[in-house]
Amino acid sequence: MIKGCWLLWAGLFWFNQVLAEEAWQSPEYLQQAFFEVALHNEYSGGEQPVRKWQQPIKVWVAHHTDQSEQHGLLTQYHMQHLAKLTGHPISFVSTRQEANFVVVFSHLQLWRNDIALVSGNLKIKPPSDAACMFGVDLDDKKAIKKAWVVIPVDLAQEHRQLLSCIVEETTQAMGLPNDSEKVYPSIFNDKTPESLLTGLDALLLKMLYSPGIKPGMHRTQARPILDKLLRQWQSDGTIRDAEKNVRQSELYDMMGF
Repeated sequence: MIKGCWLLWAGLFWFNQVLAEEAWQSPEYLQQAFFEVALHNEYSGGEQPVRKWQQPIKVWVAHHTDQSEQHGLLTQYHMQHLAKLTGHPISFVSTRQEANFVVVFSHLQLWRNDIALVSGNLKIKPPSDAACMFGVDLDDKKAIKKAWVVIPVDLAQEHRQLLSCIVEETTQAMGLPNDSEKVYPSIFNDKTPESLLTGLDALLLKMLYSPGIKPGMHRTQARPILDKLLRQWQSDGTIRDAEKNVRQSELYDMMGF
């Protein structure tokens, strides 16, 4: 009887594991998740073309609050993680003039002004329910040429979202700008409890920065490329190992995961 119960438990565990994998690890789910976060925008309607960086990213970090060393280290580790996942060159520079990607750790009283300064647009206002904000500038081919992130540290800490703001906003500025409850588990879904990149997020980044995916592509152009890529990843274990691999980063180590 004990052996029979153990076999039943083992069978149910295996079945539940299969269901858990199927929730986001199927090629169909991954492709639809990509279209959801890459081809839409949280604050504008309609489907848009692929947006991604073509030129190397040069990051400059500004601090208007205390704990600049800690905030800088969190940003550095995450940007290094993004570079590893995408294969796209990302480095840090020492002056604003050298940068095309600006991260500002601001204060609630300053962040509207900081947004205006880094964006060059006095009309941009943070949404009333936002704890941080990002923006990108595109060239004529829909390649990202500039990006900025502004985080009012006191507001983000009040909502316990400082780490989430660093990770989500900088990742969205890579070309995955939409939030969606249809994508889970992901930093692009507010119902996901984790603040760090998930295996699903890592695959979305790798899909976006696959050489076959070009700025300006629409769904019909990207679909056959993603079909082939995802079949390959399903075969070689890239999808299966995504969650394990995404955790091999300095930021995961720093946060004790």
